Amino acid sequence: MGKLVRSLVLVGIFIFAAAFIANAATLDEAKVLAQSAAAFAKDNGKEKAAAEFGNPNGQFTKGELYITFVDFNGVVLMHGANPGLAGKSLLESKDSVTGKLFVKEQIEIAKTQGGGWAEYNWMNPATKKVQVKKSWVQKVDGMDAYVVCGIFQ
Repeated sequence: MGKLVRSLVLVGIFIFAAAFIANAATLDEAKVLAQSAAAFAKDNGKEKAAAEFGNPNGQFTKGELYITFVDFNGVVLMHGANPGLAGKSLLESKDSVTGKLFVKEQIEIAKTQGGGWAEYNWMNPATKKVQVKKSWVQKVDGMDAYVVCGIFQ
């Protein structure tokens, strides 16, 4: 009987892990969501975009994926997982592990490349732990602003 219970527990853990992995977001999904968000902001303006990006039931919140909308001064226009950051400057924010000024890096990517990957350590809203996050940075055409969407590694 003990072996049967252990086997069933192991099977349950395996099924849960497989379901979790199957539902985990991918880098491609993060990139596509950021590009879609940038197009939405361009077409609808800052205020409407910020409202939509902050809507937990909106089109730009998908499972663990959310949009962060930031201007080129480093001021958060909306943070999809933490709306309380809206209006705050993160320009001088340092990666707590590497010391890198990651918002300045994101601004540079948006300004010089239009879009690209950035990697930094950030608080995971689900686990409440600092983890490595790889994010797609996408400039919003016609604005001095960009959006970011990524996944925790």
